[in-house]
Amino acid sequence: MLEKLRAGYQANPFPSGQERKQNLRKLKDGLMARQNEFVEAVDQDFGGRSHHETVFAEIFTSANAIRDAVSNLDSWMRKRYRDVPLTLQPARTYILPQPLGVIGIISPWNYPVLLALAPLAAALAAGNRAMIKPSEFTPATSDLLKRVIGDLFPASLVSVATGGAEAGRAFASLPFDHLLFTGSTQVGRQVMRAAAENLTPVTLELGGKSPAIVAEDANLARSAADIAYGKLLNAGQTCIAPDYVLVAARQRDEFVQGLRDAARKLYPEGAGAPDYTSIVNARHVARLQSYVQEARARGLEVVPLLEGGEGNKLAPLLVMDPPDDVALMREEIFGPILPIKTYGSLQEAIGYVNSHPRPLTLYLFTRDSGVRERVLKGTISGGVCVNDTLVHVADDNIPFGGVGASGMGAYHGREGFETFSKMKPVFERTGPSAGASLRPPYGKLHRLMRRLLVR
Repeated sequence: MLEKLRAGYQANPFPSGQERKQNLRKLKDGLMARQNEFVEAVDQDFGGRSHHETVFAEIFTSANAIRDAVSNLDSWMRKRYRDVPLTLQPARTYILPQPLGVIGIISPWNYPVLLALAPLAAALAAGNRAMIKPSEFTPATSDLLKRVIGDLFPASLVSVATGGAEAGRAFASLPFDHLLFTGSTQVGRQVMRAAAENLTPVTLELGGKSPAIVAEDANLARSAADIAYGKLLNAGQTCIAPDYVLVAARQRDEFVQGLRDAARKLYPEGAGAPDYTSIVNARHVARLQSYVQEARARGLEVVPLLEGGEGNKLAPLLVMDPPDDVALMREEIFGPILPIKTYGSLQEAIGYVNSHPRPLTLYLFTRDSGVRERVLKGTISGGVCVNDTLVHVADDNIPFGGVGASGMGAYHGREGFETFSKMKPVFERTGPSAGASLRPPYGKLHRLMRRLLVR
């Protein structure tokens, strides 16, 4: 597969803007024409995935990313001119965005359409070929993705490689020109290790424990509603879902009640509702249940947010003030369990965030510009969302990526185009070189330069 893609790149290493737009429009049209098949495939893989969530969180968001690339491609592809020092005139310098070649994309199971097609859109916009390795945990969606891509594009432009963990390891070991991986920090280390053998540059979109800080001046009811939505979308199986909340001790009970009210408003039929998503498989159900069992065994207060739920539909729970040594505070939760930690001062909350690995996203709820600036400048995270949750990932005008344990590099929009391009610097002489007088044999000009340096 890689050889076919490489041959396709060598045959056309710099596709025109028109060719790239044609490929992008073909991708969008193919996605929209078969969106119902994708919705059904994702639902089958999850054993119950809200059709509405798949449409807006996967189909709509993917299509929007493609539309954004088509709209902005002409400006992204332009040469970017830079100033030339007087001593190097006459000349001009510019940056030429050039396709890298063949891009590898390893996509995860939690958003199996979006996290395969959004990177593909960026790769095609930059003029590359691409190979996708979707997750084996969503086999129906992965097989459909392979069929759809095969119907839309020749194997010399885009390919999809399905298979299990062994195929994933082989995929990461291929000599791509760039490799993008979305998944866990643990697997990200393995992918980076495999890519290093080929000196393949990587973009790692990982996860981690994204905190939500509720400042004392925040609107508690609105903050609770936003956090409940961010946590319960896709049953918490979202890399940017709030992983724990920091709230002032004196406001804890009011905030918890706000979360319960918000959850019941979102899902009035309880955790068995059609719009409440299942956990993807039995292994992840057992993992999440073990977190709750440990919390109860340690005597921690566990507060249910919704009633009902059976099989792989887990009713959401709060765990109050868990210590850092329990599993749900050591590991990314990736499910509908939300730890609530209390703080005495804002600086204490900032200090807590800074004492842990840098998160993919930090959520802040405040109406005070001073508080906002303290948190923005006092913490480091992949991104920040103020007074809302999740929505920043849908804005293609800003980059998306992690830092430290939550990832490296970024994509989306212009940054995605640049990630999958070689931003080639070009120096072009446009007339006789003034520097010719600096060449041997050395004489008066060099002596003048030395005198100027002494001054």
